[in-house]
Amino acid sequence: MSKHFLSFSAAVVTAATLLVAPAAQAQIRTPAASPQSTITQRVGLTDITIVYSRPSAKGRSIFGSDNSLVPNGKRWRTGANGTTSIKFSDDVMIEGKKVPAGEYGIYTVPRPNEWTVVLNKSLKQGADVDGFKDDQDVARFTIKPYKLSGKVETFTIAFTDLTPATANVAMEWENTGAKFKVTADVDTKVMAQIDEKITKNASPAPADLAAAAVYYYDNNKDLKQALAWMEKANAAEPTKYWNLNTEAKIRLKMKDYAGATKAAEASKKAALAATPPNGEYVKMNEDLMAQAKKGGK
Repeated sequence: MSKHFLSFSAAVVTAATLLVAPAAQAQIRTPAASPQSTITQRVGLTDITIVYSRPSAKGRSIFGSDNSLVPNGKRWRTGANGTTSIKFSDDVMIEGKKVPAGEYGIYTVPRPNEWTVVLNKSLKQGADVDGFKDDQDVARFTIKPYKLSGKVETFTIAFTDLTPATANVAMEWENTGAKFKVTADVDTKVMAQIDEKITKNASPAPADLAAAAVYYYDNNKDLKQALAWMEKANAAEPTKYWNLNTEAKIRLKMKDYAGATKAAEASKKAALAATPPNGEYVKMNEDLMAQAKKGGK
């Protein structure tokens, strides 16, 4: 065997070893003590995303004293590992404070009777809460903690108490909870769409007319205008029993009991004729007609 062939073979083996070695030396993966979690919620027309790591109590005292895992009156990263972050796709109000669209770190200062919550532009503090820069604060507010009915072993952040324009961000761990309210600016955005797609549009789509009517009905706006839009939508699409039902509800709210009954009957008929028939709407319309009959007496 030639020396050139032996040299070539040795080079190949060396190269193969170098390629394989990094894989063989890869670090062992194990479960994180405080696994990361991402939660997203749409509030109104605004998307809110929270990214945080979830430590567990493991028999430790979490809140309530200077010797707790989270000491009284000390800034906390509101989770473990990296900075807990909250991101808003639009401007919002939080506990009466205006917060621009963007992503912020959530820091808290828990006390037995009051928590201070701080949203800060820094997303890189992590455990270095002493390096916190107050001039980077976006909002600061106080909330009242509450005692939980049962123990929460693993720190949890959740969206609760949802309405069309609001949600609470609840933070719970061990025996303690605290939450703050986020309010999205829904009305300004919806009214701008109504102005564009209906008011300034010579031929609005039936679906837009119906959506605008529902919004007016749900938010106690001009019911006469809501009825006019819904009547126009139903004239264009007379088999959509859900819109006919909304017309009946608008008329009932306006105390037009005869008109409400007529619209409910049309909605019931369309619901029965659907494939498959929609028994839920049949029942809803029957209940509405009973209310109209009672109110008309």
